[in-house]
Amino acid sequence: MTTAVLSRPKIDKTWLSQYGVYLAVVLLVLYNIFFTPYFLTWSNLRIQLIQVAPIVIVALGMALVIGTEGIDLSVGSVMALAAALIPLYLGYGVIAAVLVSLLAGVAVGLINGVLVARVGLQPIVATLALFVGGRGLAVVISEGKLKDVRNADLLYLGSGDLLGLPVLVWVAAVLVLAVAFLVRRTVFGRRLLAIGGNRRATELAGLPVTRVLITVYVLCAVLASIAGLLSVARIQSSDASAVGLLIELSAITAVVVGGTPLTGGKVRVLGTVAGALLMQLVIATMIKHDLQPSTTEMVQAVIILIAVYVARERKTR
Repeated sequence: MTTAVLSRPKIDKTWLSQYGVYLAVVLLVLYNIFFTPYFLTWSNLRIQLIQVAPIVIVALGMALVIGTEGIDLSVGSVMALAAALIPLYLGYGVIAAVLVSLLAGVAVGLINGVLVARVGLQPIVATLALFVGGRGLAVVISEGKLKDVRNADLLYLGSGDLLGLPVLVWVAAVLVLAVAFLVRRTVFGRRLLAIGGNRRATELAGLPVTRVLITVYVLCAVLASIAGLLSVARIQSSDASAVGLLIELSAITAVVVGGTPLTGGKVRVLGTVAGALLMQLVIATMIKHDLQPSTTEMVQAVIILIAVYVARERKTR
């Protein structure tokens, strides 16, 4: 009897680390239903979904990187770079512009991956260079100017609807399913998690650690590029100094709050989506109730600390 009583808190903490983010989302939604005017209106829900979609997309790539016990600080700069390139190549057609933006993401991902996997730099150091330099390059490419985007096909991605939902949300949903399948059902996904669990053991087992790591950083950068071009399509302009600004913090927060440990070895895709939704709801709720931005930031910080603490407790057991 004593053993059962003593072990109960451990079960509770395990449950909290796995499902706490979903419970928090449900509770926050219920709070808004009862206390926030017009929360359930379609116009409000549509806005919230559109705003959270780019964060979800970037967070998916971040979750893959964190699953290998890495981090990528350059995702916001990749978004800015993609946004700066879009107007330059729209004259050749929307497909050409999109491909160029995605190729820029591939290039950044290759640089990050090589620095981490081959050169042996710490991920935070390797990606910090492009965190600074990538946005600077984007500003140079755009000449520091805000450029309007009027291509109807591209704008449809940001403002169009499909079966009653914004196209942007459909894109995010498809990418969520793709990343979930990649992590759970493919050899690549198992290798990714093995590297995060114990990189040295994975190397000794003869698995292609370098190739997997480089691919992970490329995927993260490509997802950031997609988020960048979708952001351009949504706001109908390209501003390299503002697109993706500080989104790396939102993405890391979504991943951590969603239950993916910073120590690697696990990727919770649906938890990451729930984490992004939770942080978006927190921000939206505080704005609706006229709270100061500083209060919002403090609440976000508390949520992050709680998530890290719960994850740490689970890791030590």
